Amino acid sequence: MFYHDGKLQYKVRVDKPNPAFANMLQQAIGGIEGEIRVCLQYLFQAWGSRGPKKYRDMLMETGTEEIAHIEMLATAVALNLEGAPMSMKDEMAKDSVIGAVMGGMNPRHVLSSGLAALAVDSNGVPFNGSWVVGSGNLAADMYANVQAESTGRTLATRLWEATDDHGMKDMLAFLIARDTMHQNQWLAVLEELGGLNGVHPIPNSFPQTEENKNFNYAFVSTKVNDLEDDANEMMNSRWASGPSMDGKGEFKFKRAMPEGGEPQLGPPDPRGHAQTEQMTGSMGAGMINKIKDAL
Repeated sequence: MFYHDGKLQYKVRVDKPNPAFANMLQQAIGGIEGEIRVCLQYLFQAWGSRGPKKYRDMLMETGTEEIAHIEMLATAVALNLEGAPMSMKDEMAKDSVIGAVMGGMNPRHVLSSGLAALAVDSNGVPFNGSWVVGSGNLAADMYANVQAESTGRTLATRLWEATDDHGMKDMLAFLIARDTMHQNQWLAVLEELGGLNGVHPIPNSFPQTEENKNFNYAFVSTKVNDLEDDANEMMNSRWASGPSMDGKGEFKFKRAMPEGGEPQLGPPDPRGHAQTEQMTGSMGAGMINKIKDAL
């Protein structure tokens, strides 16, 4: 069950409305780096969480906090749209070029939402639920969460640089701070699970004795005709020599070799209706009949 408080988590103030910046803020709502993504990601991870209850509770609390961040950003979009032109005629009367693009304003803020936020990115593309990661593996999900918070914080810092509005800078500084905490929060879970040695390779429940040991810690180089200096540099890089990061193997450098031979596929199934030439061709006349007889 969810409850709602009528107050924002943190103050949202716009000193001077800016419809173009409102559109930029849409990326922080419905973009792949945005708050809808992390909100749903943490909640779905929580709803499917199995194991110690504290991890489910933590994910639920953080996912719920992200709803508050969506609320803040949606409020910021609405405030930045106050006083925006409701008609292209208003802008075209001033300048035909500005009118053509509405000064960077998203037309859907007029056409679809009545000067309010939308569940879209800054290009107007709707939020995509396929961005939400919830694997059921706690360690894998924590890495996905670190990535989500990292790109989200990068976006927030770019938005901070893109505005001179003191109110917007203050709100973004708060969101940037929360992204700092959440990155550290997910890394703390990984440390609690055992750190690199404990959680890797993910999933750590699969027996490594079943892996192909010729390749489980090998950097496979697919580059051909590289210079000798380049090859030596790659061979001596951290990911190609020395102990593996999980402490369970030794990195090595391998040249990619075609070890599998050429693939050999059977003739087309006539029920798939490939071209006649595909089913006769080099296999000789009457192949279709032979296939039919076999069926």
